[in-house]
Amino acid sequence: MSEPYDRGGMAESGRFGLPSARGTVGARVAERIASLTPEQRELTDRGAEIIKAGGLVAFPTETVYGLGANALDAEAVKKIYETKGRPSDNPLILHVSSIEMTEALVEINWRARFLMERFWPGPLSIVLPAKEIIPARTRGGLSTAAVRMPDTAAALALIEKSGLPVAAPSANISGRPSPTDAETVRQEIGRVIPLVIDGGDTRLGLESTVIDMTGDHPVLLRPGGLPKETVEEALNMEVLLPQDQKMIRRSPGTRYRHYAPAIPLKLSAPQETPADADNWAWLGTGNPAGSPCVKIIFRDDAEYAKELFRALRTLERSGARIIYAELPAEKGIGRALKDRLIRAAGE
Repeated sequence: MSEPYDRGGMAESGRFGLPSARGTVGARVAERIASLTPEQRELTDRGAEIIKAGGLVAFPTETVYGLGANALDAEAVKKIYETKGRPSDNPLILHVSSIEMTEALVEINWRARFLMERFWPGPLSIVLPAKEIIPARTRGGLSTAAVRMPDTAAALALIEKSGLPVAAPSANISGRPSPTDAETVRQEIGRVIPLVIDGGDTRLGLESTVIDMTGDHPVLLRPGGLPKETVEEALNMEVLLPQDQKMIRRSPGTRYRHYAPAIPLKLSAPQETPADADNWAWLGTGNPAGSPCVKIIFRDDAEYAKELFRALRTLERSGARIIYAELPAEKGIGRALKDRLIRAAGE
């Protein structure tokens, strides 16, 4: 890598040399919210009132559906943990609708601000030193907090109309495959929450990338919808991997078995699948060597990633006794996909 990005001053193309074609974060947020239909506006208005009253709302993001509560209300956040059966030391990501809101929550350094200006709204969560306004319960007892700006009109409107940061993990029972459509949310937790905002299928299907920006170098805590290589290209510096478990703890979804289907999942190359076993299912981009009772084959890693969680839920209902899944190459979206498969397999 060459020298890190020059923090410089304002340029005609935008802050920190950002291309003007993408506009400012505020303009992008306003554009998203303006696209809401009247019916969607009604739902997000109702959701905002529930959030302000200390309740829970499930809502769509570009990654997966989130289960949201007022991030600044410890009792509201407690309901998230109870509804999901989530370990209390697993921190939550705070969802925001502006950089100004973010400034009230965490200490922002110049590189973190650059990433916000470049990639928000989008599938990037940034870990920074937390301010005291964030309850310890929201951040899992840590001194840091992860913040992100989701890239759907409904999510942004919910946050903007409530005037509050929204803490939100995936809207499902802890450890299960994350939901990528509203019906899955309704089936799993819809009976115990007051509102599920339906935004159709999610666009990416995997959770956000989580990067720690508390030190001199960015550290990838969780691969996700924004590839590591894209962040490195923007910053013009290497994104490091974590060196110890203490740092990994700063990100949700990294210390417990996650994304697991109801039947066993085994990782396998296509040519290593069983030739004589009965009632097994296949998931991947290549054809398996044996004869599964059901198989789902994707065009490429991007489709594999987008449909992974839906496919796991489909295959667990297929009558198969075990799922064999192909591991992708560790590059681009394949890095995040590989991470989810390993965790779903309990490895």
